[in-house]
Amino acid sequence: MKTLTKQLTKKQQANETIFVPYIMAGAQGLEQLAEEIQLLTDAGASAIELGIPFSDPVADGPVIQAAGLRALGKGVTLGKIIQQLKQIKTPTPLVLMTYFNPVFTYGLEKFIQELAETNVLGLIIPDLPYEHRELLIPLLKNSDISLIPLVALTTPRERIPELVKAGEGFIYAVAVNGVTGAGRNYQETLDEHLAYIQEVSDKPVLAGFGVSSKEHVERFRKSCAGVIVGSKIVQLLSEGEKSEVTTFIEEAVSNEF
Repeated sequence: MKTLTKQLTKKQQANETIFVPYIMAGAQGLEQLAEEIQLLTDAGASAIELGIPFSDPVADGPVIQAAGLRALGKGVTLGKIIQQLKQIKTPTPLVLMTYFNPVFTYGLEKFIQELAETNVLGLIIPDLPYEHRELLIPLLKNSDISLIPLVALTTPRERIPELVKAGEGFIYAVAVNGVTGAGRNYQETLDEHLAYIQEVSDKPVLAGFGVSSKEHVERFRKSCAGVIVGSKIVQLLSEGEKSEVTTFIEEAVSNEF
């Protein structure tokens, strides 16, 4: 079992709320990345998801797209992010969220080898189909990096056990059809869907896309292990509202269910 799976499963077994905030690496400048990671760590983040800016972010809503464009405008690249991460030491597991194109361009083997020199323990690649995961699995075999699967609302129920069994770290349950973004309306059947994924998974299931309030966290904790919060965190950081970020995370993780 890889480290990310162990750490998050331990929290799940202790009935703690798993909270994974997402930030866009370099949106406020790469020199701010270490400070942002420390802020989220101090607030109680279970792991931190770092977005890699990309010119065609098909899964991202307007807030995260804008943050990615700001990062690109500052000259932020995958290579620069990795070099920065090599200098950052944190007890909180880091998870990279990237599209496949930047990784392929960088070089798959080089990418995994260099990540091994950082605190990155997980990978989310939303446009890498399950059938093509073998492009990375052999390279990850001897590493401590988990390839995290995404399960959509449209994923056929009979396919879900196969996806979660192959995944590591945690299971990313996409809570809406469409792109990321705060203020989304959730389907009435979502709670049942999440509960089924958690039932067939031996790893924590985290709900993401649109999670933007304490009420959302409380709702999802009734059917899965925790949440991933992106647009809300990215927006607050872009506005310089660091204390609001801290308060949101502290309140979310203080509840045991």
